[in-house]
Amino acid sequence: MRIALGLSYLGRAYEGWQSQLSGRTIQDHLESALLEFTQHTIRTHCAGRTDARVHALLQVVHFDSPVMRDSASWVRGLNSFLPEDIGVQWAAQVDDGFDARKCAISRKYIYILLESPVRPSLETGRVGWSFKALDLELMQEGARHLVGTHDFSSFRAAACQALSPVKTLNSIKIERTGATHRSDPINFASSYWRFEFEGNAFLHHMIRNIMGCLIYIGQGKNPPSWMVEVLEAKNRAAAAPTFAAEGLYFAGPKYDPTWALPQETATFNFLP
Repeated sequence: MRIALGLSYLGRAYEGWQSQLSGRTIQDHLESALLEFTQHTIRTHCAGRTDARVHALLQVVHFDSPVMRDSASWVRGLNSFLPEDIGVQWAAQVDDGFDARKCAISRKYIYILLESPVRPSLETGRVGWSFKALDLELMQEGARHLVGTHDFSSFRAAACQALSPVKTLNSIKIERTGATHRSDPINFASSYWRFEFEGNAFLHHMIRNIMGCLIYIGQGKNPPSWMVEVLEAKNRAAAAPTFAAEGLYFAGPKYDPTWALPQETATFNFLP
């Protein structure tokens, strides 16, 4: 039987999704839990790989199981063998034609950023950080240049294994909560920024490299039109440095409704 799982995790202690010799990845822990629960070696396949220290609100995974269990048993059984910062949110039996990666219509990532004169403390490992003021309108204008189908080579990591740098960004949404201005450059109220990226697929480090450019624009280091120059250069050296991994969350894939899989989990309420 083929099973699909909805998985959430805090990535700060792990070396990303994909299995490594160290065993300190999300895939390694999930497959270890599957072995304990089923007494069979089971290989898992995810909707979108996440890097070290990157989190997931809804990672979707599929695998073929030689044993039968109901949905509640998969959830409770696997969670009993998983670390407390990795949790199965739901499980469903699916048709053998379902593939967590290939069946995804689109994917969404969310980046949470703290704008504050002081580094994160309670939020450490869960947010990015800017101690300089950010301008919403400037970042929105810069982001508009990226929406659509483009060659995103300038935002691609050297180790990226994607066959093509051409991807489609459906939307970029930027919102701010908390203080909207600074009357004092040192003593001012902190605020959170939420960046949402939805597209058909993403290159390795693509979101974090886009974030680096948006922060440069938001801080006034470069004008919004600079984003066009970066995009057209098709050269990683033209863009800003890769931004921190800690604030990045894989919000999950979108599937055709005929698969009848949940589109979000309770963990979505965790973010501001």
